[in-house]
Amino acid sequence: MLKKLFSFSDRYRILHQTWFAFFLTFVCWFNFAPFATTIGKELHLAPEQIKTLGICNLALTIPARLIIGMLLDRFGPRITYSILLMFAVIPCLATALAQDFNQLVISRLLMGIVGSGFVVGIRMVAEWFQPKEMGIAQGIYGGWGNFGAFGAEFALPMLAVSTSFFAGSASNWRFAIALTGIIAAIYGVIYYNSVQDTPTGKVYKKPQKNGSLEVTSIKSFWAMMLSNFGLIFALGLLAWRLEQKNIHFLTLSQMYLAWLLLAGLFAYQSYKAWEVNGELLISKKTYAPSERFQFGQVALLEFTYITSFGSELAVVSMLPAFFEKTFALEHVLAGMIAATYPFLNLISRPSGGLISDKFSSRKWTMTIITAGIGISYLMAHFISSNWPIPLAIAVTMFAAYFAQAGCGATYSIVPLIKKEATGQIAGNVGAYGNFGGVVYLTIFSLTDASTLFSTMGLAALVCAFMCAFFLKEPKGSFAATYEGEPPETSTKNSTFLTEE
Repeated sequence: MLKKLFSFSDRYRILHQTWFAFFLTFVCWFNFAPFATTIGKELHLAPEQIKTLGICNLALTIPARLIIGMLLDRFGPRITYSILLMFAVIPCLATALAQDFNQLVISRLLMGIVGSGFVVGIRMVAEWFQPKEMGIAQGIYGGWGNFGAFGAEFALPMLAVSTSFFAGSASNWRFAIALTGIIAAIYGVIYYNSVQDTPTGKVYKKPQKNGSLEVTSIKSFWAMMLSNFGLIFALGLLAWRLEQKNIHFLTLSQMYLAWLLLAGLFAYQSYKAWEVNGELLISKKTYAPSERFQFGQVALLEFTYITSFGSELAVVSMLPAFFEKTFALEHVLAGMIAATYPFLNLISRPSGGLISDKFSSRKWTMTIITAGIGISYLMAHFISSNWPIPLAIAVTMFAAYFAQAGCGATYSIVPLIKKEATGQIAGNVGAYGNFGGVVYLTIFSLTDASTLFSTMGLAALVCAFMCAFFLKEPKGSFAATYEGEPPETSTKNSTFLTEE
C-alpha cells in the first residue's frame, strides 16, 4: 500500500481527497488558537474569557459527531462531508466579524460543528480499504487531516502579518480566519463532484434502524446509556463554566435552563435508544453470534480517545499562549513553535495505525502507546521558564507523538467492530475525544498548565491499565475482507481491489 500511496488513482485518490477535506475542517476548527492573545487584546477580553472560548470551540462537536454519525450511515460520506465543508464558511465569517465576547462564543460554538467532520472520513476510508490495511489507511486520513492544526498555527499568523497593511499595520486575523471558511466551502463543492461513497459494484451498507445505535445485548444497552450521559455531562460542564464570574455569558437562571434542556436531550436520546432496541430489551429479539458486538469495547475506545485526541485538542488550544507566556515570546513566534505539536501528525498518527497493522496485536499496540501518552505528559508537567526552549519543544514533541499515534491506533480498531454502524460508533468514540478536550480545558481554565499536563498523564496511565486487562482483539483484525463479504476481485473500474 505504501508503495502506491502517491499514485492518486482509485482508492488512493479517494483517500487523498478525503484527508484533505479533513485537513480543511481542522484549519477552520483551530483558526482561533494562534490569534487568541491578539484577539483578547483587541476586544479587551479577560484571560478567563479566552480560555472559555477554547472550550466553546469543542463543545458542540460532542452532539454534532453523534448526529453526523447517524446522517453519515444513512446518506453516505460524499453528501455529508460536502455539506459540512460548505457550512464551515458560516462560523468562520462570524468569527472574523465578531466585535465582542458574546459574538465570539456563538461563532466558536458553531465552529464546533465543523469539528465533527472527522467521523465522515472514517466511514469513507473503511469503504475503500480492507481490514488488514485499516490502521495505516485510517492513520493517514486522520494524521494528515490533523495536520490542519499545524496549518492553522503556523501559516495563519504569517498570513495575518503579511496582509497587515489591510488592517492598519495590525495583525489581520479577521482576513485569515474568513479565508479558511471560504476555501473550505469551495472545496466542499469540488468534493461532492469528484468522489463516490463506495467502489463501483460495492453496496453501501446502512443500519436497519436509525435514531440510535443498535446494540446486541441488554448489558451493552445500559453501557450505551451511560456513555450518552457522559456526553451530556460535558455540555452541562460548559454551561456551568459560562456562568462563572469573569465570564457571565449565562446568568444563573439561564444555566439552570441549559441544564433542563440538556436533561430533555438525554431523555430524547434515551427514548430513541429504547425505540431502536426495544425488542431486544423485552427479549423479543436475539442476535446471531456473527452479529454481536460488546458496547463495553466501544466505551474503552472512548476512553483511549479521551487520553489521545482529547489531550491533543487541549494542548493545541492552549500551547501557543503557553509558550508565549512561559518564555515571553512574541505571539507569531510562539504560534510557530507551538505548531511543532500538530506538525508531528504528518507521521505520528499514520505510524500508530501502521504499528497496529504490523504488530499483530491491536490490543497491545493500544496499551503500549497509551502508556507512552501518560509518561510523556507527566514529563511535560515540569516545563517552566527555566527550561531551555529546545528542551521544552522536545518534550512536547515526545508527548505529541504518543498522543497522535494513540489516535491512529484507536481508529485502526473502530471500523472493525460493526461495519454497517461505523458512522455511529466512530461518532461516539470521536465525541468522547471532544469530551476529553472540554474536561481538560475546563481543568486548565481553573488551574494552570502543569496541572493540566499531570492530569492528562495520570488519566492515560489508568487507561493503559484498563486496555491491558479489558480490551479485546477485534475479530478479523487482519483479514483480507470484512466478515460476511465475498472475496474482493478486480473489476474494470476498481482495480484497487487486488492491489497489495
